[in-house]
Amino acid sequence: IEAISQKASCIEPVMALPPQVCAQLCRRPCYCPWVPPRCPRGSPLVLDGCGCCKICARRLGEPCDFLHVCDQSHGLVCDYSAAPTGTGATCNFEDSEEGCEVNGRVYKDGEVFQPSCKLQCRCLDGGFTCVPLCQEDVRLPTPDCPYPRRVEVPGKCCPEWICEAQDQHLLRAAGTVSLPLPYPCQEWGTEWSACSVTCGVGFSTRVSNQNRYCRLETQRRLCMARPCPALPAASLAVS
Repeated sequence: IEAISQKASCIEPVMALPPQVCAQLCRRPCYCPWVPPRCPRGSPLVLDGCGCCKICARRLGEPCDFLHVCDQSHGLVCDYSAAPTGTGATCNFEDSEEGCEVNGRVYKDGEVFQPSCKLQCRCLDGGFTCVPLCQEDVRLPTPDCPYPRRVEVPGKCCPEWICEAQDQHLLRAAGTVSLPLPYPCQEWGTEWSACSVTCGVGFSTRVSNQNRYCRLETQRRLCMARPCPALPAASLAVS
């Protein structure tokens, strides 16, 4: 059973099309079901592209077209950039000229930046990718350096390898109470770094000598800047 509605004009904010094009795409008068569709969770009821019938708004990554509109309440638009022939469009976030935001600072799309001396990042399509600037090499024990250890060096960005003495290595590995230091240990350390991720659980680091050996070391702790947005649920088929 269908209800007849007299609405037959195209929604200008959704698709700014000439009247003659709208007349071809939209039936007049409108024929809409008496009972509105049941939408999956997270998909609100909205007017179709003709401004005629209630439909379930398409979610992120779902196919869309002139009639089946995206959920604008979440900033989604029908992205035709990968569909030059007008087919195969999907719902995507609207492109923003602001680029990407990292640690409270906004970078332009394509801009290369360094959030720290250890990382080089590039803003791309609203997100960013990073590559490490410090070598992540591994040093194996050798006869002249049987106990290599990587430590942070004051005044330098990247950690360096040192050769630890055998007695120090055994004492540290055994986890026993250390002997009193023959000199006073003046506490020194940096502030905790920004979280390694912009959402979800990551880690932050600092360099400090607040340990029983009064030795500089890199310390880590868990952090969470903000929760990550939930992924859209799978579409539910409605019979």
